[in-house]
Amino acid sequence: MRAVITGATTGIGFATAQCLGQAGYEIVILSIDEANRQKALDALEQKGVRASYYNCDVTSEQAVQETFAALSAKADSVDVLVNAVGGLGGRQAVSEMETSFMRKVMALNFDSVFFVTRACLPLLKKGKNPSVINFSTIAVTSGGGPGASIYSASKGAVLSYTRGLAKDLVQFGIRVNAVSPGTIDTPFHAATARSLVESWKNDILMKRLGQPEEVASVIRFLASEEASFITGEVIQINGGQAFL
Repeated sequence: MRAVITGATTGIGFATAQCLGQAGYEIVILSIDEANRQKALDALEQKGVRASYYNCDVTSEQAVQETFAALSAKADSVDVLVNAVGGLGGRQAVSEMETSFMRKVMALNFDSVFFVTRACLPLLKKGKNPSVINFSTIAVTSGGGPGASIYSASKGAVLSYTRGLAKDLVQFGIRVNAVSPGTIDTPFHAATARSLVESWKNDILMKRLGQPEEVASVIRFLASEEASFITGEVIQINGGQAFL
């Protein structure tokens, strides 16, 4: 079994690589995070996970096409695609927002999903119980925090695209689902003061932050035969944060 995971050198992506790897998947990481490349590969190897790394800017159509051409020369199929790359890209109020910032955030969160999924399809069609798992966010329904309107919108596009893909790809036996994390304790929040991050616990029913492994385990389930009748769904993982 083989899983392609974008942005899997840190955070939820890395936890997912570990989780799927220990479930028996060979892991293929697509990332531009050269600083954490070897650390991630070494950590996976220590856990007995077979993993490889392709330097790929998933916001670039050309880079994605070239990467999958190289991957296809070595692999005959992919069973799971996890589009984990994403992020705020910074914060800008709409009144001050630069067009270049808007495009950067949309490219990071939505274009990447489009380019990678399209390029991976020929391999997914040959996979066993193939599925695509995307990342939405609680910000889609809340609108996000200050300066995060485009982040929220880009992830809303991913949510809608997930359901559209589920309809398009069912003819090939490919399931498509998404996870929608709430506040997870990852480097995603590194630019935010720790005291502020800790205060967010008050807005979570379970009064704690989520852990990357708690998202990864849901992704593992969605990729498994146990989820064989689930497609077009978005699983909320937020400790009850969504309804407080």
